[in-house]
Parts: sequence; C-alpha cells; structure tokens
Amino acid sequence: MFVLGLWGLDRGGMWRDEAVTFQVARRTVPQIWQLLHGVDAVHGLYYLLMHAVLGVHPGEVVLRLPSVSAAALTAGLVAALGARLVRPRVGLWAGLLYAITPMAGHYAQEGRSYALVAAGATGATLLLVRAVQGGSSWRAYGVVLGLTCWLHEFAVLLLLAHAVSLALGRVGVRVWRGWGCAAGVVGVALVPMVLVSRAQSAQVAWLREPTWQTAGGLLRGFLGPTDGVYWACLGLAVVGLVGVLGRRGALTCAGVALPLVVVPPAALMLVSQVSPLYVDRYVLYALSGAPLLVAAGAEWVAGAVGRLRLGGRRVPTRSALRNDCPHDDGRLERRPCCDCPHDDGASARRPQLLSAPVKAGPLSSSPLLTLTGVLALTLALIHQFPLLRDDRDPARRPDDLGAVSRVAAREVRAGDPVLFLPVQTRNVALAYPGAFRGARDVGLAESGAVSGSLYGKEVGAESLRRRVAGLERVWVVADRDLLAGRWRPGSPVERAKLAVLAERFVPGEESVQGDVTVRLYVRRPAVSGSRPGLRPPACCQR
Repeated sequence: MFVLGLWGLDRGGMWRDEAVTFQVARRTVPQIWQLLHGVDAVHGLYYLLMHAVLGVHPGEVVLRLPSVSAAALTAGLVAALGARLVRPRVGLWAGLLYAITPMAGHYAQEGRSYALVAAGATGATLLLVRAVQGGSSWRAYGVVLGLTCWLHEFAVLLLLAHAVSLALGRVGVRVWRGWGCAAGVVGVALVPMVLVSRAQSAQVAWLREPTWQTAGGLLRGFLGPTDGVYWACLGLAVVGLVGVLGRRGALTCAGVALPLVVVPPAALMLVSQVSPLYVDRYVLYALSGAPLLVAAGAEWVAGAVGRLRLGGRRVPTRSALRNDCPHDDGRLERRPCCDCPHDDGASARRPQLLSAPVKAGPLSSSPLLTLTGVLALTLALIHQFPLLRDDRDPARRPDDLGAVSRVAAREVRAGDPVLFLPVQTRNVALAYPGAFRGARDVGLAESGAVSGSLYGKEVGAESLRRRVAGLERVWVVADRDLLAGRWRPGSPVERAKLAVLAERFVPGEESVQGDVTVRLYVRRPAVSGSRPGLRPPACCQR
C-alpha cells in the first residue's frame, strides 16, 4: 500500500479541496482557530495536524504523505483483523486486497482527512474485537474512536456498525456495558463539533439525494471497478457471509465486516433522503470491511475444496480447537484459569483430545494455497493497473489548480488587474501565490487569514462596479459553467461581476484548464455617436 501510494504522488497540481488544506494549514494556529468558528469546523483537527506537517516543508508531496502513511496503516490493520478473526493467511489476503483497491489508492494520494479517518476507524474496529475477546480495555477503543470522529464527524456512524456486530455476536451484558460507556463518552465529546458544524451546513448545500445508482457505484468502488474483479469479489463476499452468526459471545469475521461495509453508508444515505449529506469519501472507512468478507469467502471455498478432497470429512485445525477464553494463550491444551468467567472448573475432566497433536488437512495447511491467493491478487492488480495509472493523472480530479496557475504565471503580468469569479476560484492564487505575484486583486477587501474565511472577504457590489468600471482590461479566473450561464450565483457581488463584464467588456484570449478558465476581458469599444451615460445598442452588447 505504501509503495502504491508513493507511485505518482507528485502530480504537479492540487485540486480545489487539497488547495484549501494547503492554504489553511499554512496559517497560524490563531488564524486557523478563527476560521473554524465560521467554516470547516469538521476539518479543524486535520488542519491543525497538517499545520505541523507543512511546517516541516510546505510542498504537495508532504501534503499527501500523511494520507499515504494512513492508507498503509489501514491495510495493516485490515490484515490484523483478518488474522485475529480467522487465520493469518486470511489477514494477508484481506490486507493485500485493500492495498490494490483503486478507491483506497485514490484517497491515499489526496491531501484530505479521509485516509486518516479510515485508519482510525479500522483501528477502533480492531480494538473492539480485542476488547470483546478480553485482550484490551474499552478505554483505548473510546480514545481512538473519539479522535477519529474529531477528524470527521461522520465516523460516529461506526458506533452503529459496532453495535450491530455485538448483536450478531450475542455478547454478554458485561461487554455491552463496556461498549456503552465508551460509546457514550465518544458521543458526549463530539457534541461541540456537531453544534458548530450544524451552523455551517450551508457548505454542503450543493449535495443531492443519493439514489440506487449511488449505492451501486459505492459497492463497485469497494469491490473493484472492473467487471472481472468486481464479480469475483462479489461472489466471494457473499460466500463469506456464511459465518455471520457464530458462537454466543464471539465475534466472527463476517459479523464484524458486514456491518462495517453496510451500516455507515446505508445510514448516511437514508438521512440524506431528508437532508442531503452523502458523499462517498465521507464513508471511505467502510471500505475496510469489504476485503475481509472477500478473504473470508476465499477461505471458506478453500476449506470446502479441501473437504471434498478428503471425502467430505472435516479435519480439525488448531484454530477450531481453541476455546473462547480470553486468557487462552493459543496452546492446544486447556489450562485452568480461576479468574476466567468461562472456566467451569471442569477443565481437568475434559477429554485429552485437546492436548493431542492435530494434523491439519493437506490443502488447508499448504503454503501453496496462501501463494495461490497472493497470485490471484497479483492478477487482479495487473487487471486494474490501467485504472491505477490513470488515477495519477491530475485530470482525474475535479480540477487542476496547478495547471491554472501555470497559465496565470505565463499570461498575467505584475500590475495586471485580476477578478475571481466566483470567490472560490481565488483558491488558485492562495495555493499558488507565485503565479499572481504583483497582480491586483480588484475584488478583494480582506485576505482570508485576516477575515477568518477560506477565500477572503470581498468588497460590496457597488464598490466592485466602481473598481472595474475604470479598467481597460482585466484578467478573469472563472468557473466555465458560470460564464456559460449554466448556473446563476446567489451572491449580489457575484452577480455584479457578471453584469459589469457583460456591460463594459468583451472577452479576448482564453486558456481553459478543466472547469476553470483564465480569460482576458478588454473594454468594449465606444459606439460612434453615442452620448455618455447611454448603453450601446443591443446589437453591440455581445
């Protein structure tokens, strides 16, 4: 995962969300704190973390390195879950499958919080399993999950998934009590962020209700975007559901993985039917369950093939003979443990079969089976390699502000006036200030750092008209759809920008980079015989 994450990490350009991370994280801590009171509170902890990271070296590669490291950690945690819930080779397969999944690789190369949230959520799930088995405290689970929710508040949906896992495992009252206390602390700690972020809900006003196609697209992203890999993984995942219900008081692989994959996305999609909040990256952490289901299904198939070769006889394995005692050290013999609630005092009377050596089936214990799974995953990687390669292209992101900045550096000269339409396109100049060095931002009243905003505070509509009216030419960095009239801004300042450009200027040369255009506007030539104060005739207003 780390190697794939480093491959093509320097794309030569940030897209708009990465640019926000880059320019906000380079502000001072008081300036970041001021910003969070008005916008982006949900990313506050991440911005503070990246402030420390970019303090070492402010560059695009360093911006993405935490996500690469987090994705590698997530792959390792997925492997640890598979090894703990089933056996080591299932962990190996699941971890490798996570590493080669294009969706995981995509967010491993983004300077945003989602890969870190995935690592925290997977770590919390592992701590849940260990706490149920008696190997760790609920305190560690609560701390990790609490920090993860502060990285992004929608990680709180993981509590619903874990509750379903505990219900499927039919755990006892003591486990429910421990989990309930940890969940309650996480919920209380998250209340301040929820209250602040609700007041900032206008930031997600652009979202729309998810559909069945949305759900299908997410499933394909989890299992593999290419048909061959998708259908193979889907079949194995369905087979992996065989063990969704296990022994009372014990979590199974399917019982942990299925709720992790289904519950957070389904809950957010249902809520989004009333108040749209769903974006696939918000539930990236649910991806961790998919490789576990697929690997568990592959293990079940391997066991079924082995039983067929043995004439239908089940061959007991070491893992099958292990008891449910959390104090079990993994040896075959059952040692008395007076402190263990599972010890009924009859260990001395139990059959000595547990202390006898057990021979595993030739297929199930063969290293060739493990290598066969690794080979299959290698073939899946080769099959999806074109997708992974194309994802390193900056054009695969919603926009490429690096390319826009290179156009501006080539065209805009010191002293030239620049107008950003809408205000969000100023992100280019904030992320790449060198490209606009010496240019005059005619719409800016206060910088973002001073005003506590993402893109700066702009002058009013009338002030803007007066500033632009006296110009002979102005460079406009604009959203192409806005200039084409495909959507209309609600802000009176943005409407004033469009109006003054239409009334007094005509477009000249243009350089287009994705959804953003850099266009020169020159003053409209005076119409012969017109008196001052009169608008030119309609035929000349184009």
